[in-house]
Amino acid sequence: MALMRLSSPHVHRPGKTGDVMKQVIAAALPGLATLVWYFGWGPLINAVFAVTLALLFEAVILKLRRRPLGFYLGDFSAALTGLLLALALPPYLPWWTTTVGVFVAIVIAKQLYGGLGQNPFNPAMIGYALLLISFPVEMTRWAGPQEVTGAQLSFVDALAVIFAGQGLPDAVTMATPLETFKHKGALTADELWAQSAQLLAGLHAWQAVNLAFLLGGIYLLLRRIITWHIPGALLFTLFMVSGFFYGADPSNHGSPLFHLSTGAIMLGAFFIATDPVTAATSNKGKLVFGASIGLLIYIIRTWGNYPDAVAFSVLLMNLAAPFLDYYTRPRTYGHKQPQKGIKR
Repeated sequence: MALMRLSSPHVHRPGKTGDVMKQVIAAALPGLATLVWYFGWGPLINAVFAVTLALLFEAVILKLRRRPLGFYLGDFSAALTGLLLALALPPYLPWWTTTVGVFVAIVIAKQLYGGLGQNPFNPAMIGYALLLISFPVEMTRWAGPQEVTGAQLSFVDALAVIFAGQGLPDAVTMATPLETFKHKGALTADELWAQSAQLLAGLHAWQAVNLAFLLGGIYLLLRRIITWHIPGALLFTLFMVSGFFYGADPSNHGSPLFHLSTGAIMLGAFFIATDPVTAATSNKGKLVFGASIGLLIYIIRTWGNYPDAVAFSVLLMNLAAPFLDYYTRPRTYGHKQPQKGIKR
């Protein structure tokens, strides 16, 4: 009887890059819907505009590189990059700022390195970091939750603020909980939360947003789009480090719940840090990668210049990902020790 000669890998089901990207986009939609519920039409307009720009810039560069548009646009990586960048931006950011961010993310951070799979840094976070450094006023002008400020912008008013240069009304603006806590001055944490019921209500809105992204992350875990190593290590490290300092000095440090439920922590843990192109690949490497991001987030939040630190923490660890892959290679079958690098 003749035996079948098969070599690995064995594919048990068909799969495409575009299918994975579409599931990640679908998992991010509950977070987008929650942002729209609390902050108005701005996040939705930003998302549609950023995704459209991402696809347009990708198509132009692919045309210049003489690559087939349908094949590369069909992987939905550009659409996902635009969506992730839009989710991290302030709700009513001027259109030209979003355009700059998407251009940098797609053209420079992605296509300049050769496209999907070649970029060493997360494109969305490159665009976000450049905007935060270059346009700090626009990037720190956040709208408060509608139920907190009591002011709501209609869809037409939101379009006017974003595209017509109409300034965001002061009645709508409000500092984020992370920014307020960072600049609390001589106030203790308890005094800060006790002095303003409005601020506490704003914190509840951000907790709801992070919960929505957490649910999307759980969906990705159940679908095996991502593994638990990076988000688990990131959140556990942030919880432990913040718990240590909070236990030592609760008047000047935020609680673990505060750090895990504010800013872009769940978006970063499940959707950004887990980027398979720019993250570590081995399981041990993923644990170190995620834990280091969690530690850097707390360090920058507490002693750095920026209230939220997801983008900078992810980019710093993107730089270290090849190093982690080199020193955390798993043992191959038949070898006692894992092989590292090319041997002479």
